Amino acid sequence: MTDKPCSSAPIEWIDSHAHIDGPEFDADRDDVIARARAACVTDIVVVGAAGDLATAERAVRLAAGHERLHATVGVHPHDAAKLAPDWWEPLERLARADCVCAIGETGLDYHYDHSPRDVQRRRFAEFVELARRVGKPVVCHIRDAHADAKAILRETGAAEVGAVVHCFTGTPDDARDYVDLGCYVSFSGIVTFPSRSCEPIRAAVRQVPLDRVLVETDCPYLAPVPHRGRRNEPAWVAQTGEVVARAAGIDVAVLAAATTANARRFFRLTAA
Repeated sequence: MTDKPCSSAPIEWIDSHAHIDGPEFDADRDDVIARARAACVTDIVVVGAAGDLATAERAVRLAAGHERLHATVGVHPHDAAKLAPDWWEPLERLARADCVCAIGETGLDYHYDHSPRDVQRRRFAEFVELARRVGKPVVCHIRDAHADAKAILRETGAAEVGAVVHCFTGTPDDARDYVDLGCYVSFSGIVTFPSRSCEPIRAAVRQVPLDRVLVETDCPYLAPVPHRGRRNEPAWVAQTGEVVARAAGIDVAVLAAATTANARRFFRLTAA
């Protein structure tokens, strides 16, 4: 990300979870990266996890070709049943690349159940073990599966390698439990949605210590208010951060500094 930097006294952000490697960005990816840079987004974590090796490979290529972009490698829980035995060797090889900062996203999704739950649980534990082998933290996708996810995180000792619950959608009690397990918790644009169903997510912010909070876009999905309904992009992570700061009762500059420091510590990134 060497484009024109943000002007004025910067409030720096890190987008800790973005899918800018996807086809939604093929027409203007360089412009998207430039807009992020102009919006004081110093780093973007590009998530390489779907139902094929090509997605992980694409994320790694993108991160390797751009300063301040970093990749993750994994298989999404939706696609856990697609993971073939001969994928593990190339996945581990990719995971050891210098530009790869984490394993994932992996985890459990009982909302859609695109893969059998027992397979999801097994793959989740296997990816935590991969994270342990390569010495990198794990990015967890958890939806409507908090009890089983907590059990796996506890049994595998995932906090020893580092674990973040991305795009948190649980209750305040869930957030507290993840913190007690040693996890970080990341908030997406959902926290900005005005519906009453999102109030527990805003309440959960107050259960997470400031040194465990991350922010993300999960783009191209979940664009924050006032961009809701449009293709999301890393430049808009600040809108999510502003609502998280308000929910936490702190100044946005304090929240930005903390989440940026947290992301650098969690993903082991150097300062920009």
